[in-house]
Amino acid sequence: MAKAKPARKPASAGGQIRLIGGQWRGRKLPVLDSEGLRPTTDRVKETLFNWLMFDVRGCRCLDLFAGSGSLGFEALSRGAAEVVLVEKDPRVARQLQHNLASLPGARGQVLNTDALAMLQAAATPFDLVFLDPPFHRELLAETCRLLEQGGWLADDAKLYIEREQGSQALSLPANWRLLKDKQAGQVCYQLYQREQVQE
Repeated sequence: MAKAKPARKPASAGGQIRLIGGQWRGRKLPVLDSEGLRPTTDRVKETLFNWLMFDVRGCRCLDLFAGSGSLGFEALSRGAAEVVLVEKDPRVARQLQHNLASLPGARGQVLNTDALAMLQAAATPFDLVFLDPPFHRELLAETCRLLEQGGWLADDAKLYIEREQGSQALSLPANWRLLKDKQAGQVCYQLYQREQVQE
């Protein structure tokens, strides 16, 4: 008797992310499959939030190119006052909204819009910004320019950048100072501190 073939996962099925610290530590949240969506690994996430140990609680956080929401939800779990998750794909944005609603009392919002288009508008400054765009699309330089010039950043904001190893040199605002720099496999990631521009 022939063995039955395993059922195929529906196209919309995906994996999950795990919150590794804070009030929802250990909570798993579902993630849809979507082109370019690449959740930050637990190893990288743990390193990042060790860097940010004293900077998350009470901060306003912006998770651009949110994707799985792994970084934004981790910040909420660790006491961020508010997190705004920006995601262009409507299906992925709906999943983010569902996951946000599953975290009791989480102060966040999901914006289903293009990150670069959003950054053209007026802003309320954020204390912490996560930048982890889809690889190989050269989105970071323009994103960083708009963040700096558009009033999106608090005077001493911190910015996390995750990008593919071997990507072209990144042109960043002159007042962003590199604090941390690491590599894991094909991913390199840095933490920057914004310094006030001298008049």
